[in-house]
Amino acid sequence: MAGRKAGPDLVGLTVLALLSVKPSHPYELHRFIIDTHKDFVRGLPRSLYHAVDRLAEGELIVPVETIREGRRPERTVYRITSEGQAELSTRLRRLLEQPHDDMRTLTAAVSLMGALHPEDAEHALRTRTGALEGAVAGLDAHLAAQEASGLPRILLLELECERALRAAELAWVHDVLTRIRSGDLSWTGPLNAGLLATLPTTEGDDASAPE
Repeated sequence: MAGRKAGPDLVGLTVLALLSVKPSHPYELHRFIIDTHKDFVRGLPRSLYHAVDRLAEGELIVPVETIREGRRPERTVYRITSEGQAELSTRLRRLLEQPHDDMRTLTAAVSLMGALHPEDAEHALRTRTGALEGAVAGLDAHLAAQEASGLPRILLLELECERALRAAELAWVHDVLTRIRSGDLSWTGPLNAGLLATLPTTEGDDASAPE
């Protein structure tokens, strides 16, 4: 039996996006993810440890220093590599371009969209509208065919629901594109270190937190 296809690595994507802003240690990343309610990142803190290990093994991030503050544990600071930057751009554009059954992927993509240049984000969202328009048209045709066959309406609710969700997503993406083109939604290239400026400056002594 074929194995279940794995979904996008949202934890690894988030680590790359945050490290593209500035070098950080895993505890700092962990606190930012929690404090900004990025609920699409699941399994913390273990999943964060594993993502950092995978990215380091793939040379997408590298350790740059080990720091120690007072009696707190030593923490390894990582930075993203040029290969990591390219991988981040590829993964993020793909998530923005391609609709997915798991809506967490869209939440993650728009949450981290500032890691792309505005032109790249706009192009990816335009690609997504084409895919969504095709999906809505396909669902309309399927609904019409099922109705013509005499299938009871109660059995079509699943298709109606999917069609309504895709249409709502399409309308929202169109709105975002309009705001980008008008300048109402803008940013200057990949976001800078100001993104992490609100991180807590004091850390607890929770032994379970990443080091």
